[in-house]
Amino acid sequence: YYPGAQSLTMKVLYEKETLRLLGAQIVGREGVDKRIDVLATAIRAGMTALELSVWGSRLGFILASAGSAVGLGAIWKFPYMAGTNGGSIFMLPYIFFTVTIGLTLLIGEMCMGRSVRAGAAGAFRRLGGPFTGIIGYISVLTGFLVLAFYSVVGGWCVYYMIQAFMGNGIINDPSMMRGAFESFASSDVAPVLSHLTFLGATALVVYFGVEKGIERVSKVLMPLLFFMMLILIVRGLMLPGAMKGVEFLFKPDLSAFTGESLLNAMGFAFFSLSVGSGSQMNYGSYLSDRVHLPSSVSWIVFLAILSAILGGLMIMPAVFAFGLSPDAGPGLTFATMPAVFAQLPFGHFFAITFYVCLFFAALTSSISILEMSVQFLHDEFNISRPAGVTITGSILAVLGTLCALSFGTLSHVTIFGKSFFDFFDYLTSNIGMPIGVIGIAIVTAWLAWPTTVNQLSLVKPVSGFFLKSYRVMAGIFAPILILVVMLKGLGVF
Repeated sequence: YYPGAQSLTMKVLYEKETLRLLGAQIVGREGVDKRIDVLATAIRAGMTALELSVWGSRLGFILASAGSAVGLGAIWKFPYMAGTNGGSIFMLPYIFFTVTIGLTLLIGEMCMGRSVRAGAAGAFRRLGGPFTGIIGYISVLTGFLVLAFYSVVGGWCVYYMIQAFMGNGIINDPSMMRGAFESFASSDVAPVLSHLTFLGATALVVYFGVEKGIERVSKVLMPLLFFMMLILIVRGLMLPGAMKGVEFLFKPDLSAFTGESLLNAMGFAFFSLSVGSGSQMNYGSYLSDRVHLPSSVSWIVFLAILSAILGGLMIMPAVFAFGLSPDAGPGLTFATMPAVFAQLPFGHFFAITFYVCLFFAALTSSISILEMSVQFLHDEFNISRPAGVTITGSILAVLGTLCALSFGTLSHVTIFGKSFFDFFDYLTSNIGMPIGVIGIAIVTAWLAWPTTVNQLSLVKPVSGFFLKSYRVMAGIFAPILILVVMLKGLGVF
């Protein structure tokens, strides 16, 4: 920086070349403030302004993070997880885990990422030491393996979206719904090609970086997704027998309670928020110091819970109305919705709109996961973004193909009694993410508590009660509860 510059403002104004590289067109005080904030962040992180990716707005950050949290979790996974785990007995614990452990440790994950401007591996190592650095690597691996099977589901969205555009998005005979999906999923070519198409779309967005890709896409797609879900919910609730599905979701049935359902509810709470997999820590590393973390993260959690409830209301009433079994498994959403569209005027139009939204819902989550893996390669091995996208995309193409074929050609190949698809799902949601969450709890509440306090208080002071509540929840309650639920669900006691 130039000698004689007495303030960061003057330094920024002198840095004409840096401002040019940032593409700055400074108009008024707001433009100056934004560029000062960018350079201040880069200085503290030891980066150049060109190297550091940042969010252009608080709204963009919230919608992108909510997109990562919501994604297909609300529309695809929540309905079938609720269906196979007792309905309300699954949903109520899920909401409890989300607003307690999930909210607390998502705040902690964002604190870690923003404080050191690094992804999970770097943040855990710098804040907690070498041992917790191992947890950071587990978190990165967890997120990576999530995308291995998640891109398969994204491929299903691609296939059904194409079918809708071709006029095949409606099925008038409910008895054919499940068979149509199973026929597609068990084939050898279509699921693999669909998976590769979805993965390619994800890589394309990540290649262009945060402001050019993720933020711009999320601002448009998230509101459209919610609007489309509301339309389908209203029509589904008008079907004869639909209220049985509402009762299934909201009327407690204690006879359906099991330790495994409790573990699955906790695992889905982490899955739905993407907490413990490193992707949200990655998003936090891009976040400006001007954003108040507790309020922003609260919005993310609220949108995640709302989306899950809406996803359940969109699918489950139709399942009962058409006499399907709620425990149909991963294909429940894709087997159900074609019959709902058949009950709507302009059903083909609604089918196209729904599958387009579903595709982009999947894309918002896959973007955050691949972005995390690319940043990991950059932080740890100084690999450029284009090279990182190529490396991670190639490996995921292979792993995803194994998952795509696990419903057909490779259905006989199992790991601990589970197909590739089910094994990656169980390993990440019920083991990998809880380990990552426990690591976040230990680091933010104990090993790096002063850093946590600083991050929570950056924008405006927080009360002593809030800080004490956070520390008790993150440092004591969360690790104990997670360990108990994990051991109970795994059959240890």
